[in-house]
Amino acid sequence: MNDAPVHQQLHPTNWKAAVGYANGIVAAGRTIFVGGQIGWNGDQVFESDDFVDQIHQALANIVSILQEAGAGPQHVVRLTWYVTDKREYLARLKEVGAAYREVMGKHFPAMTMVQVADLIEDRARVEIEATAVLPAD
Repeated sequence: MNDAPVHQQLHPTNWKAAVGYANGIVAAGRTIFVGGQIGWNGDQVFESDDFVDQIHQALANIVSILQEAGAGPQHVVRLTWYVTDKREYLARLKEVGAAYREVMGKHFPAMTMVQVADLIEDRARVEIEATAVLPAD
């Protein structure tokens, strides 16, 4: 797996610090697009209905897909999160952060989070899509 940095965070000097995300990223290399991942395992089975457990599994699914291209969490430049309950997200932010760091480490790409009315899979409580960039060969 190539661990070389492929991106630079973009943050205007007069802005308040971004915590847990980047405002922008500039990157060059091979782009990997990961479709929305939900909280089920590789057999498409939900092992838990817990919100944080599903976040952990969705992120782990993203990492598994990235590994197929020789990439890892450090190559992610953007995450888009779709949650069905923003209040639960905010109430459990500490747990969400711990699950995130366990899977993604202390790598914080540009992120967007949107509350949605529902997701296609009835038991899904979160869906996360990712964009990653590997250094050009």
